[in-house]
Amino acid sequence: MMDKVNDFFARLWQSLLSVVKVVLMSKWGIKWPDIGERRQRGIVILGNGPSLNDTVATARDFLAAHDLLAVNFAAGTPLFNQLRPNYYLLADPHFFNALDQPNVAKMWEAIAGVDWEMTLFVPSRAAMPPLCTNGNLTVARYNATPVEGFEAVENVLYGSALGMPRPRNVLIPSIMAAIGMGYKQIYLAGADHTWTRTLSVDDDNNVVSVQPHFYKEDDREVQRSRTEYMHYPLHTIMYSFYVAFKSYFTIARYARHRGIEVVNITPGSFIDAFPRQKV
Repeated sequence: MMDKVNDFFARLWQSLLSVVKVVLMSKWGIKWPDIGERRQRGIVILGNGPSLNDTVATARDFLAAHDLLAVNFAAGTPLFNQLRPNYYLLADPHFFNALDQPNVAKMWEAIAGVDWEMTLFVPSRAAMPPLCTNGNLTVARYNATPVEGFEAVENVLYGSALGMPRPRNVLIPSIMAAIGMGYKQIYLAGADHTWTRTLSVDDDNNVVSVQPHFYKEDDREVQRSRTEYMHYPLHTIMYSFYVAFKSYFTIARYARHRGIEVVNITPGSFIDAFPRQKV
């Protein structure tokens, strides 16, 4: 009995706090793009995990039959021009605050130079860098405000595009964007999330986390990532993993509420919230 009472008040507090966050942090009037009947086509979200190379090599017909959404540094790789994704989503402030870094500049240059129609999703309050004039590129804003609490409150705020489950990583807003646009089938590729396999602590008590991607990162980006993790104790990093995996279960619940199917097609993925399928 006490567990139910405690859960009720915890959700009540979370709901009230979420409403306050939405009022203070979200931009009103933002909507997900209306894609009409295109939503019946289905979409594959291309995470940057190492398994993506195998999926692209073995499931080209499957990818060609669906719309595609790419993320993060994917624009700086040969696959970007090969796959020509319909959508691209950025979430990390690093992409907007470090324009002088070579990898970030290369990514923006590739995005600005697309010769096919592509929608770029960016956080509602991100400061966009100056992009070259390109009629093929459409910029769409989204609210990354974290929302949790009673399911009814979550459903209303998610459905109004005012917030989303805690966006610990780029895959979370990517799935929410696909849900918001109304795609009936959403597939996750390259969503390995095998972070704990490479997590360690060195003899100086620095946390070391090597997160491999489908592309080879240069030494500058590896060092930046390593330095960033060194600023946090292990329990903080483990908690951030917890937040991400918990958010996937919230997304799975919300997708079912919307009558949308989210399927993980990533071989060996650690995400346990969605049904699996081999392609």
